[in-house]
Amino acid sequence: MSKELVAIVGRPNVGKSTLFNKLTGKRIAIVEDTPGVTRDRIYCHVEWLRHKFILVDTGGIEPKSEDIILVQMKRQAELAIETADVIVFIVDGKEGIVPADYEVAEMLRKTKKPVVLIVNKIDNLAFEDNKYEFYNLGIGEPLAISAAQGLGIGDMLDEIVKNFEEIADVEEESPEIKVAITGKPNVGKSSLLNKLAGEERVIVSDIPGTTRDAIDSYIEINEDKFLFIDTAGIRRKSKVKEEVERYSVIRSLAAIEKADVCLVMIDAEEGVTEQDEKIAGFAHEAGKGIVIVVNKWDLIEKNDKTMNEFELAIRRDLAFIDYAPITFISAKTGQRLNKLIETIKYVDNQHAMRVKTGVLNEVINQALMMKQPPVEKGRVLKIYYATQASTRPPTFVFFVNYTESIHFSYGRYLENQLRKHFGMEGTPIRFIYREKKKD
Repeated sequence: MSKELVAIVGRPNVGKSTLFNKLTGKRIAIVEDTPGVTRDRIYCHVEWLRHKFILVDTGGIEPKSEDIILVQMKRQAELAIETADVIVFIVDGKEGIVPADYEVAEMLRKTKKPVVLIVNKIDNLAFEDNKYEFYNLGIGEPLAISAAQGLGIGDMLDEIVKNFEEIADVEEESPEIKVAITGKPNVGKSSLLNKLAGEERVIVSDIPGTTRDAIDSYIEINEDKFLFIDTAGIRRKSKVKEEVERYSVIRSLAAIEKADVCLVMIDAEEGVTEQDEKIAGFAHEAGKGIVIVVNKWDLIEKNDKTMNEFELAIRRDLAFIDYAPITFISAKTGQRLNKLIETIKYVDNQHAMRVKTGVLNEVINQALMMKQPPVEKGRVLKIYYATQASTRPPTFVFFVNYTESIHFSYGRYLENQLRKHFGMEGTPIRFIYREKKKD
């Protein structure tokens, strides 16, 4: 089940970071808990009234001059319009409307995406009337909040999730395998899509970020139906590499949320980069099926050890997705694309795998006999039984005597045992532990 993406647009110092921190209940750390993933402050997970969504900071504005701010705000708005389900436009209630607000409002008004207008820094009743000025932007009713004090946050979240119900009504389950083609600019995403589609659907160029729009393509291959979600990089309007990469990562995040299976494309000439780690981390955290695709393999000088050495390097750099199969292709020549399609279908099946409760418990009991759980905090872990709660990704609930006595390493051991017996290649596995007193 994908989560909706909510993108924030706003000038510097309107309180985006303060709002982020208030919604997550903590200061967002630079390094997250997911192994192998280091990120800048791009997004946070929010839950409200049984709705879960991802709040994305389109970011990247440097207050150098009013002109630069306007250009960068327009870029933010473009990115939000492309990737988000709902757009939150934050303005400064103390400062009032500035010209850049009008320009961005004009762009947002033209889109069909829902926009929630938030007037921040309304810290007390004396400032509350300031919100009425923002009706002049013509994008709906302004909501007054104080991110710093937590005032009006509930009303804002109500307004955001109201839009999800309308989005959910439109969405229907479709039989296609939804595949996100992710990776940094110029890795060959558009070339792969063109080769699979058998026609020039996307403009391809050697300049990173030639195509701006994410394009969804329905493709039938031997009676199998696929929806390929392309995240071809953002058009380069700036020489700032970090900004282009940040935007490319946000677009990948949006595509990943829509997909069943994610192709993490790696440039064979460059190897695994930090940006590849981030994108793989998003797919892992989102619980999607993953295939690591090494493109431009035709450009590599090879001997009989080259592929094994390359595979070992990927396993080292992307150790947290050691369950993901690796395929070596050339999108340009079409080399091994048949193998890639078979791998996508296989991973999609594994992602949707369901294990019968009886068989599951047999495997777990066998695992317990082979290796006893370690003593943690003076207590021995007892697993009474387990059951599968859901698929995509396969999620298992373990009923145990004491949840705090589960060590990470033992959970990893149990995961390896399940993979050994059931496969589950290409998909993360989720474990939930529930305490149950033995009768």
